[in-house]
Amino acid sequence: MDYTLETSQQKEKLLKTIYSLQLKSIATLQTASPLLSSQRGMGMVTQHQVHQLADKAKSLCGDLDNIKNLLHYCQDNLVQQIPNPTGSRYGGVSGIHCSLDGSIYVTAESAPWVHVLSSTGQTLQSLPCQQTGKESGTFLPEDVTVTRTGMVAVADMMNGAIWVFNPHTSLSKGEWIKIRKVGSPRGIGVDSMGKILVADYAQGQVHSFALDHAFKTLNIHSVPNLQGPRYVSPAPNGGFVVSEECGDVKVFASSRKLLCSLSSKYGHRFGNPAGVCVDVDGSILVADEQRRTVHLFPEHGAPVCLVSARLRRPSGVACSSFGHLFVADVGENCVKVFKYRPNPGEDPLSFPALERALKTMDAPWWPPGAPRPAERGSRRRLRGLREQG
Repeated sequence: MDYTLETSQQKEKLLKTIYSLQLKSIATLQTASPLLSSQRGMGMVTQHQVHQLADKAKSLCGDLDNIKNLLHYCQDNLVQQIPNPTGSRYGGVSGIHCSLDGSIYVTAESAPWVHVLSSTGQTLQSLPCQQTGKESGTFLPEDVTVTRTGMVAVADMMNGAIWVFNPHTSLSKGEWIKIRKVGSPRGIGVDSMGKILVADYAQGQVHSFALDHAFKTLNIHSVPNLQGPRYVSPAPNGGFVVSEECGDVKVFASSRKLLCSLSSKYGHRFGNPAGVCVDVDGSILVADEQRRTVHLFPEHGAPVCLVSARLRRPSGVACSSFGHLFVADVGENCVKVFKYRPNPGEDPLSFPALERALKTMDAPWWPPGAPRPAERGSRRRLRGLREQG
């Protein structure tokens, strides 16, 4: 952390500005509310002034959202590189999924394996993609997810199939079950209702279906007219997010109705959007293969560039509830782990965090044995803000 005087002054200026806005808005509300309630008209306030204030307030709220997001998130904070568990024998790491317990599921180009890793990159299990029975042979998983019941599911583009690994069979090592034929499955996910989502690249569709205890598909639906759908992820509203090759990223509701495209909503220009995921805050994260970046699209505010360097060819992405972003980098054949936000409960603009920020600014000037900043410096600063507000 930078403890220079200039940085401390900038921090204090920002906190003072936010606090002054809060005081002024509360004071105006306390004055205006009883007046507007007691009188029939608007006094001397014109309609133009109301519209002008509303526009300025909207713009200011957007600025505050952007400040909060830029404080909250970290850029290019690479904390670990996990090598491809299959080594260099096959292609680079491509598909990735992070489960709620922090386990990472990885696939690689042209590799007949699904590897299950710990959050630190240790291999916990390796599942060979081997079909049993009369049609025995290997298949190549393109992307991977985990069903609500904890079973691994993969998209097999070469054979046009969706496979689920059933560990509860008579076979000691479990077996893969082909649950559905699909034109050219590229990406796979599971929505908030437990339905499997499949991005069908050649057909330009996203299919969704439920799976019963006998591995039969139910309630099959499709969303058409997509331009080369690649990766798909569940959205917080019960719908899904899908990336289109050399195109856009689109968000659909649980009713399969298009809610928005990220390029039109945020004014963002994609190169070649690849992996997509949604974090615990409901923000959408997108890897851009052409621009070699990862952007976060928050519910409120402008897009935030989380990764602007150190990527050669990003493909799949996943994020954990602990603020880690996992990027499958095909170009360097590894999974890169970035710490992109604080742990839950550590919001930089929460009151405890602001208080800690004031303590940090005080810290360099406190002599040994002096009262804690919370007892002296922070209170003095807060009192000064109130007096100047």
